[in-house]
Amino acid sequence: MAFDNSFIPYRAYWSSPFCRWQGKLSGSHSLELAAGTARRFLEAREIPGEALDGLVLGMTVPQRRAFYGAPWMAGLIGVPGLTGPTVSQACATSARGLLAAAADIEVGARQSVLVVACDRTSNGPHVYYPNPAGIGGRGESEEWVWDNFNLDPWAGGAMLATAENVAKRAGISKEEQDAATLVRHAQYADGLADERAFQKRYMFPVEVRKGRKKVELVEQDDGVFPTTEEGLARLRPAVEGGTVSFGTQTFPADGNAGMVVCSRDRAAELGKDPAVNIQILGVGDARVEKAHMPMAVVPAARRALEQAGIDFADCKAIKTHNPFAVNDVLFSRESGVAVEDFNRFGSPLIYGHPQGPTGLRATAELIEELVAAGGGWGLFAGCAAGDTAMAIVLKVD
Repeated sequence: MAFDNSFIPYRAYWSSPFCRWQGKLSGSHSLELAAGTARRFLEAREIPGEALDGLVLGMTVPQRRAFYGAPWMAGLIGVPGLTGPTVSQACATSARGLLAAAADIEVGARQSVLVVACDRTSNGPHVYYPNPAGIGGRGESEEWVWDNFNLDPWAGGAMLATAENVAKRAGISKEEQDAATLVRHAQYADGLADERAFQKRYMFPVEVRKGRKKVELVEQDDGVFPTTEEGLARLRPAVEGGTVSFGTQTFPADGNAGMVVCSRDRAAELGKDPAVNIQILGVGDARVEKAHMPMAVVPAARRALEQAGIDFADCKAIKTHNPFAVNDVLFSRESGVAVEDFNRFGSPLIYGHPQGPTGLRATAELIEELVAAGGGWGLFAGCAAGDTAMAIVLKVD
């Protein structure tokens, strides 16, 4: 599909802080929390409900009553006339949600779609599947988060195994992963400079109920841990004979994010600054061989770049979803972009991995980095479960 009329109004997007699993957001229903955050954000940005005519919800970890999906969220936000799909594609959920919204815009089915993604890896559901044919009628159970992190039913093995397989094939050492992780921590620290000036461009606080009358405002990420070269060097690989340590992989987290996708005319109306023009120009996905998930990122990126008519060298800013430092070392080798030249100001490797909203946060960061640089092409690309990846190309004028 050619993208000619899919735009993102400037500052019509947010990300909540991301909080480490079992942390500050662990007791909140992720869909209800995201809806409350969306409602407060739209009010703060003075975006009226009647300016929206569609909604896409993205989530990967079920919550109670989530069966009702996007229509329920619309009601909670205060725009009960809206409807739309609920999408789920592991860590590609945000990109898939943006594609769903842009496709509606391009074919003229919608003029302005709100994409909201949320997840809570904390306190994941314990699922029971009845099986009358089982011994004594006993069914089967599943720990939704941990069982799926630890076993791909098609490829076999845990997500960590995909990083180890790629590290072995590409000859990526523990030392290279440690070095890339240190770069990512330094970049995240840049996003905290000047009292979090960069993060405050897109981060919106969430309200967490602590009782009938008490509400806690969570304003910044929770769970990022200090890291040093010596500390990383001392960490042993997480699996015997491997190269990936707990310091060079991300951690499960909770959070939400949102973004408006609309036509050119509606973007000019809803944007914080009509002089800033943000257009979606390419989307790509890819799937690679079994149990080699980090290898999918570059082919997905190449497809999105080809659709937009550019190459890696044309991008002024690049963001990746990088659950393992292995991802970024491989991406650098295959794209020709130095490790320190992408993921400026932060990345999921450092601030956590709530799956559904991760890509929306990275895309919001990408936009703000491009605006600060005076505009240009930008790429978001990231892997997802099932040895897949998705990528999006934007241009900021």
